[in-house]
Amino acid sequence: MKKIAIIGAGISGLFIANLFKENPNYHVTIYEKNSSIESDEGYGIQLSNNSIKLLNRIGFNTLDNKDKFNPEKIDFYELKQQKKICDLNISEFNSEDCKYTALKRSKLIKFLKDRLDINLLKYNHNISKIEKNNDQINLIFNENNKVICDHLIISDGVFSKGKSLISDNKIKPVFNNSIAIRGNISRNKLNELNEKNISLFMGHNFHYVIYPVNNNNEAFNFIGVLKYKLTANELENYSLFKDVTFFKGIKDNLQSKTSSTILDHLTNIKCFPIFVSKGFVKPGKNIFLIGDAFYAFPPSFAQGASQSIECGSELFDCITNNKNNFYDNRILKVKMINNRSKLNQFAFHLSNPVIVFLRNISLKILTKNKRFLENYLGRIYKN
Repeated sequence: MKKIAIIGAGISGLFIANLFKENPNYHVTIYEKNSSIESDEGYGIQLSNNSIKLLNRIGFNTLDNKDKFNPEKIDFYELKQQKKICDLNISEFNSEDCKYTALKRSKLIKFLKDRLDINLLKYNHNISKIEKNNDQINLIFNENNKVICDHLIISDGVFSKGKSLISDNKIKPVFNNSIAIRGNISRNKLNELNEKNISLFMGHNFHYVIYPVNNNNEAFNFIGVLKYKLTANELENYSLFKDVTFFKGIKDNLQSKTSSTILDHLTNIKCFPIFVSKGFVKPGKNIFLIGDAFYAFPPSFAQGASQSIECGSELFDCITNNKNNFYDNRILKVKMINNRSKLNQFAFHLSNPVIVFLRNISLKILTKNKRFLENYLGRIYKN
């Protein structure tokens, strides 16, 4: 029986562990540095069809419908005038069992975690050393706790310590000159927004998205991306984003960009800098990176969680079928999504009135062009 060690209990690590636990030829263990799996209760994620199909392999379709939401369209708005431009019917990519889904991140984490035997999760394990010894891999946790495995899967996020260890700290994430603002907003504060859809507001160096996370009439999810430069000292100050004065400055910056109706009614607000990857690490034999540890995208294509799941599925298939093309295929998909993410953010943040006018006309045409949508979205949403 081959031993699989997974570093990090995020979405990608938990998902691939669920796949391996069904295979009697492998014994899987997840090593998590924290004392528990953290998950902000109120915040949402979007899962496109490609990941729903994979999640259904482990029973996601049995999750209560009240705990998830299937939006029909994406409504595009001009932020300054709160004027709807057009809509995109994402339900056209749905099938009977695989539908574009929004839900609380905590619900997905709980679903993935509850399917695993509690003994498979080892908390308070902080990786400090990774060594190769012929075909085996030696892991050192907390300086003296040694583990031997046949395959190592590193899935400990964008600031992956495992990735730093195997790359000699040569490839680090970079600040994207953007800040993410997360929060919740009550349904009755949304004015005339269509509650069946995802609402996307585009403005000067700022865009935000509002969508339901379930069918329980709870608060909607809010996620905004603000173009914002930080100094090196500010980036190293881990308490900066909890500082009242700094947070007030961010809020003041948003006052001129969005309506007070939205801003004044946001609750559970948090903001944090956005870091993205700039290169790839392809470790030696039987060591793999997945999720944000492999590559972190700008968040403007809503593919972070879906790609963590898809990446885990691809790696599982490669290991169990003894294939060696995991990185070749994954890099091609990552480059495609990364380019779309950067293009989206650029288009969402335009400010020149003439260019904005041309963008809006283009959106009206392209969101109804099936050939374009099949290429731009279908190649991502369909496995």
